[in-house]
Amino acid sequence: MTHPSPHPAHHVHEDEHDAGDHSEILDLDAEVLAEHIASITAWLPVGTGPRRIVDLGCGTGAGSLALLDRFPGAEVTAVDVSAAHLRHLSAKADAAGAGGRLRIVQADLDATVWHGLGTPELVWASASMHHMSDPDRTLRQVHGLLAPGGLFAVVELAGFPRFLPAGAPEEAPGLEERCHAALDHHHAEQVPHRGADWVTKLTEAGFTVEGERTVAVDIGPTHTDAVGRYALSSLRRMRVRVASALTSEDLTALDRLLDTGGPHSVLRRTDLGVRTERTVWAARRT
Repeated sequence: MTHPSPHPAHHVHEDEHDAGDHSEILDLDAEVLAEHIASITAWLPVGTGPRRIVDLGCGTGAGSLALLDRFPGAEVTAVDVSAAHLRHLSAKADAAGAGGRLRIVQADLDATVWHGLGTPELVWASASMHHMSDPDRTLRQVHGLLAPGGLFAVVELAGFPRFLPAGAPEEAPGLEERCHAALDHHHAEQVPHRGADWVTKLTEAGFTVEGERTVAVDIGPTHTDAVGRYALSSLRRMRVRVASALTSEDLTALDRLLDTGGPHSVLRRTDLGVRTERTVWAARRT
């Protein structure tokens, strides 16, 4: 059974419907890329292993569950603003038999004060730091939170994965690359800290960066249900952000891929792969 935080946490408004939609893609990401997430946790320079871990911006818990598996003697405190995500993580941890080692804290990580997080030896933040309104302040907060000698692992993604082979789809070759270019433009305006110089930011916050590793993901071509659903969920979310930047021809081709009942559905393709990168920085509070 997971244990909720004993402290009232900071909370901002969330759209439960959107959180539910986001849960699907987070779960598929965890399923399809489980091996790569495990390789990152195995690489962390933590010595004998931490007893207390905090997962900042845990989502539906891919990192939390991987850390619980990697460090069987540890307790993980999972922090997220979304009550829907935390409920989902709670159920998954219970199903995995790890609920007794998981605490959940609902909190707005942009708050100036954090409650109920203890003094962890390891803090993990995967795909969450670039969402902070003031990441430099957040880094200083993490530095103050960590136990002396503790480690901060920052994991950042190279955007949405790519799924289609070169030249696909036939009626609009290069569609996926054009979608990514439009999404990059959207992120440059809406998510300004994506792609930040994390080594400099970590150093300025008082950390010593001990390691950096980029994990290249190249799965496929394969046709599993999970990869197909991952592609569908990812492209659906991408469409919301890039539709206004696409030509009518590209939008029509994209909608054919997203039409699960049609002959061109991404779910029917046997040539899908998963290509992306994740970079992790290991920073020590010295």
